[in-house]
Amino acid sequence: MKKLILEARINEYAMRDHNKNVPWTSDEIAETAARVREEGASILHFHARMVDGQPLNTFEAYDEIIRKVRAKSDILILPTLGFFSNDTDARKRIDNVVRLAQDPITKPDIAPIDTGSANLEVYHRETGEASFSDRIYINKTDSLMHYARELKQAGVKPKMVSWSVGFTRRALMLMEMGLTDEPGYMLFHMTDGKVITGHPGTVQGLEAHLMFLPPGRKVEWTANILGGNLLALADTIARRGGHLAMGIGDYPYPELDHPTNEMLIRETVRVIRAAGREPATPQEVREMLALST
Repeated sequence: MKKLILEARINEYAMRDHNKNVPWTSDEIAETAARVREEGASILHFHARMVDGQPLNTFEAYDEIIRKVRAKSDILILPTLGFFSNDTDARKRIDNVVRLAQDPITKPDIAPIDTGSANLEVYHRETGEASFSDRIYINKTDSLMHYARELKQAGVKPKMVSWSVGFTRRALMLMEMGLTDEPGYMLFHMTDGKVITGHPGTVQGLEAHLMFLPPGRKVEWTANILGGNLLALADTIARRGGHLAMGIGDYPYPELDHPTNEMLIRETVRVIRAAGREPATPQEVREMLALST
């Protein structure tokens, strides 16, 4: 079976109240990157954070982090565009990545495009209430096309992030328009717990995504679960030929006694090997996804 791309999602916007091991500072991120790489991860996805854990969407922060990561490891770099914390001007979300790409030392290998807009309420089933009920993550189609053009010109591979079938169809539209090259790299971003926007993090939720991948398109798909246990689906995903985007940024993993990212990656590798797959190296991922050098 083909090698499995293992992306480490090390921090996202997770605080430390549920898992104290979430890395925030540039040094913590770089050290975590080196450790997850040793355990089998080939891609690092991270968000720059302040010392108190708040989002930090500056060019300088990403420049510093990437330089420190690359001094310690050959792991592939996949920064965020800022998600809803960088929402002042959606078209400008891409600016940091484009600027970073001008220097070979800091050029990201991959960058995300969330191919649609989403409500981001948090539903509290125990009380029947919804907090952040007015929060919307806006990704207009003209912004998505702008991101795709800018990434293509910068030589950075887009990771098309799909929260639901409509997102997948829009990602395929970008490919049909020639704005995103094959092979496509697509993340099925499932959700669980208090986040209800995406497909549920279940076999059925995953299958609903896979039903709408056309056989005529070359797409490497990966999966994560925001707010849920992706490790429980890892065997299924590995046997279906998919890849995994795993980390304590998405979920604190109390089932594993609130592990570090490298502990989680180590356990993930054990599961995928039992399913007959081996983790891909960064160089193998470059070849699989046709990344520019």
